[in-house]
Amino acid sequence: MISSTETRVIENIADIRVWRESVRSAGGADKPSVGFVPTMGALHEGHMTLVRKAVRECRHVVVSVFVNPMQFGPNEDFERYPRSFEKDLQLIREAGAKILFHPPVSQLYSDGHASSTKVIAPPELTERLCGQFRPGHFTGVTTVVLKLFSIAQPDAAYFGEKDYQQLTIIKRMARDLDLPVDVVGVPTVREIDGLAMSSRNAYLTSTERKRASELYKTLCFVREESLSGRRTLEDVLKVAGDRLNKMPEFSLQYLEACDPNSLKPLETTQTPMVILVAAKLGSVRLIDNLLVT
Repeated sequence: MISSTETRVIENIADIRVWRESVRSAGGADKPSVGFVPTMGALHEGHMTLVRKAVRECRHVVVSVFVNPMQFGPNEDFERYPRSFEKDLQLIREAGAKILFHPPVSQLYSDGHASSTKVIAPPELTERLCGQFRPGHFTGVTTVVLKLFSIAQPDAAYFGEKDYQQLTIIKRMARDLDLPVDVVGVPTVREIDGLAMSSRNAYLTSTERKRASELYKTLCFVREESLSGRRTLEDVLKVAGDRLNKMPEFSLQYLEACDPNSLKPLETTQTPMVILVAAKLGSVRLIDNLLVT
């Protein structure tokens, strides 16, 4: 069902701050709540699950579409990252969000992102897992998210659990910097074969797409084998990693079981724990995780 809500597109910081103040002043005693969903566009069902949850739980919802150059490394895919603004706008409108914030890079980084003040999260959260393979990535993420929080001033912000390390870092940032925002994690949305939905899935060839579900199968194998107690957690991770590496075109970057709050690697099976994996399938880097409770 298509929502009748009109979605206003705002491209500059001054206008969204005027809107935010109008929402605040119109609230009276019953203050309206503002939900926020930050995205880089190329929206899929995973994103829309976040938007619809925000719409259900908040009176006003802002969705941002901004491909953040600060979180891309020099050899990564910033220029070719998929962009589909008109389609994104239609999806956001149908979901009932009231504001689409779509700033140009010059609005968020007026002096260029290289010289911008940066937010540095604790190294124990950022230097392992994806941080080992994407140096500087999480500095770009935390910096832009803090800027967007400052601009939109949301009461709640919604992030997918598919990017589990990112979600953990943003929760920590909000706690450490005493930000008045509730960071809400939303379970991963998957294709029928288990592949986690991602904008980068569009890069996969048809053959690679058929193989991509092996990532989720690997996570499920680690969960079942580790809980069974038939072998040690170390052995389970080694067997699973070796199996994935032997599959055509897969190149494993990491496969770890971690504490879900600190992301410290575990030596023995425990619950809760989170199993995290990253691998290249051809030229496409895929990540996924599975929370075991």
